[in-house]
Amino acid sequence: MWKGRFTQDTSSLVQQFGESVSYDWRLYPHDIAGSIAHARAQQQAGFLSAEEFSAIEGGLLDIRKDIEDGRFEFKTSLEDIHMNIESELTRRIGPAGAKLHTARSRNDQVATDTRLYCRSQIDSLTIALRKLQLALVDRAEVYAAAVMPGYTHLQRGQPVTAGHHFLAYVEMLDRDVSRLADARKRLNISPLGSGALAGSTINLDRAAIADELGFDGVSTNSMDAIADRDYIAEVLFALALCGVHLSRLSEDLILWCSAEFAFASLADAHTTGSSLMPQKKNPDVCELTRGKTGRLLGNLVALLTAVKGLPLTYNRDLQEDKEPLFDSIDTMHLALAVNTEMILALTLREDRCAAAAADPMLLATDLADQLVKNGVPFRQAHELVGKAVAVAIAGNIPLDKVDLGKISEHFGNNTAEIFQIERALASRTNPGCPNPLLVREQVARWKSVLS
Repeated sequence: MWKGRFTQDTSSLVQQFGESVSYDWRLYPHDIAGSIAHARAQQQAGFLSAEEFSAIEGGLLDIRKDIEDGRFEFKTSLEDIHMNIESELTRRIGPAGAKLHTARSRNDQVATDTRLYCRSQIDSLTIALRKLQLALVDRAEVYAAAVMPGYTHLQRGQPVTAGHHFLAYVEMLDRDVSRLADARKRLNISPLGSGALAGSTINLDRAAIADELGFDGVSTNSMDAIADRDYIAEVLFALALCGVHLSRLSEDLILWCSAEFAFASLADAHTTGSSLMPQKKNPDVCELTRGKTGRLLGNLVALLTAVKGLPLTYNRDLQEDKEPLFDSIDTMHLALAVNTEMILALTLREDRCAAAAADPMLLATDLADQLVKNGVPFRQAHELVGKAVAVAIAGNIPLDKVDLGKISEHFGNNTAEIFQIERALASRTNPGCPNPLLVREQVARWKSVLS
């Protein structure tokens, strides 16, 4: 590429240290699409004949087919996917191939390729996220009225339904979809034509190239277009946060599947055994999901660290953007697929959930609410119920068996119905509550949205 300036061959160690084709080969469909669009603009500007363009387009499509079929030989001596394709094109079609790089640099070429790659991966990840949402909605529908404890500080707090719990993760994943969609809007700008950093005196129709590649427009500052990796950081952040959501779901399921909780059971297909202890059934998918989230977070930090000290415009440090990006995308694709399959096969032990939710202590707040309805200020009501709880604990008796009249006349005679859990859930009629009717409404809404 630069033999006119240099008199020594590149050291084999430098080639090994600097090559990226071992991983950036996966950019090939986007590199070829960008090259065809670029060549078409060259022809329209008079720098290629119709015959030359036809040879370039045909040669690139043949190379794409060879890569797809596993017949293409990648050479680390050519560093990256861009030079591997261009070199092979020139070998196949002759001098016309050497004209392809007119008015572009590998700097704007790779920026274009990675934007196209991110765009396509966002589209496929969005579909995978929607599938996991549908799996959770399916479980929410099955267990819409299954009562279980809701927790704060991992202590039983108030009764909810399993359906409501599953739908909480549907909401989280929907924000992940939204973040990826936002990132897609910002990255869908073509940098092609920015050259190495300052454009080119050979002015091709950037808008036409952008339109052919499905971009919404062209970048307006050539230096920023070359140096920008914000779009990769945004994608990595969205994937890292999605991983955090999956990790939290995994932790819930790990707890639920323990003997201490015994709320849920995972299918044998999604668990493993022990090489020593015959009785074990381990939630490895959940644990691996939780563990791989660390990789997603690390990939985001790796990119931000690589970029943070770079002056404008291109620096070779930016080559370090791809491995974290590829790894996060691969990790997320597999995590979403296996979690979707696992969730659809998950079963709840509704009897265990109901038994755990039957503790009258879970309705202590409802008891305080009833005092408020009887005209007692909430802070005073909180204190009175707290005294009742203390009596229950000291006497080792259920809260609903405490003689509340001895604590305060404000409790009145209508407290027994407070401890009816179905009534407690049904009385929560505000949007967003775990009332089974509201849960079913949300299930229907999500099924409509996700369809």
